Amino acid sequence: MFQRDLEKSLLRFAKFPVVALLGPRQSGKTTLVKTVFHAHRFVSLENPQQRAFAANDPQGFLKQLENPIGIIIDEFQYVPELLSYIQVDSDEKKRPGYFVLTGSHNFLMNQAITQSLAGRVGILTLLPLSLHELLQHTLVKTPHEAIFNGGYPRLYAESFSPVELLPSYIHSYIERDVRQFANIGDIHVFQKFMQLCAARVGQQINVTDLATNCGVDRRTIDKWLSVLEASYIIFLLKPYFNNFNKRITKNAKLYFYDTGLVCSLLEISSAKDLLLSSFRGALFECLIISDLYKQYYNQGLRPSLYFWRDQNGTLEIDGLIDLGVKLIPIEIKSGETINKDFFKNLTRWSDIASVDPSLGYVIYGGEEDQNRKTGRVLSWSHAATLLTQVKESNMGKP
Repeated sequence: MFQRDLEKSLLRFAKFPVVALLGPRQSGKTTLVKTVFHAHRFVSLENPQQRAFAANDPQGFLKQLENPIGIIIDEFQYVPELLSYIQVDSDEKKRPGYFVLTGSHNFLMNQAITQSLAGRVGILTLLPLSLHELLQHTLVKTPHEAIFNGGYPRLYAESFSPVELLPSYIHSYIERDVRQFANIGDIHVFQKFMQLCAARVGQQINVTDLATNCGVDRRTIDKWLSVLEASYIIFLLKPYFNNFNKRITKNAKLYFYDTGLVCSLLEISSAKDLLLSSFRGALFECLIISDLYKQYYNQGLRPSLYFWRDQNGTLEIDGLIDLGVKLIPIEIKSGETINKDFFKNLTRWSDIASVDPSLGYVIYGGEEDQNRKTGRVLSWSHAATLLTQVKESNMGKP
């Protein structure tokens, strides 16, 4: 098993009566909870017999699992009605960390948790391996390897190549999950939709364009986007709405949590091919933005990350970390050689926002770090701890 950055947060959240660990399939949730809570009794609702037992007799199901230490219920989204019975048990017995729930979907799940377990549950998200985890275990050496391989632990643990594992992952995801939780008539149209999303990674969502290309209506596209979001395939990065005296865009940008899946959907066949790919810049941006999400989640935090773009598209900042009292702008460049043009948008945005440009960051595909008056240059590998660096460097500063 790979050491996961989320482990400390998982232990910290065990003070809640219920701990829910959510995330995509094969991100390592089951392995992590079985390792951290090794004395807990384990049951998986992937097992049809256990699932039927839990659905037909929730009280009997939980009574059978009763023990002094605790219970892990894997893939609990299959029987959400269990939550009401867990709530009663948690209120009566008040046992910290007794129930540990894992789930691969957010389909109605957060709503169910909010209603049934408000104040009783600590919710964490485990995504595929972060840059810090990949580098810590020497699993990748270059940004192109990190992009092409992605972060699903099984790929590294079982020595799969991305072209072997990821198409199978996509196929099984569509067959098992999408059809179960969404009424999709033509699965081939949905596959095309996923490929179109991959081709638009790092771009603002245009629902009309996606609907036209797929031959479906806008409501269908909205539904399908929700399906991909709920199963932790994509996320939508929202724009920051303080306009700094300029009209701004209001459309979110589309990213995937795992760049390996994007490469597979785009039929990119090797890390070397990325060097000449027209998607290289967008994929590098996706690598960094998705990794920032992982850094937030691994610290047990909800992402406070945005982008900024004026309505004319003449000025855009790839990322804004919101510290509450200040914003930290981030520009992302796939080039391996530092160029003065890297700082152009940071300088212009800093003038508009009336902030010190030296507080901003440029993350690029090279290896050298620099501190300049126009911004801090950070290598792709050192960006693996960017959130911690930003917090530490701004601690106590107005």
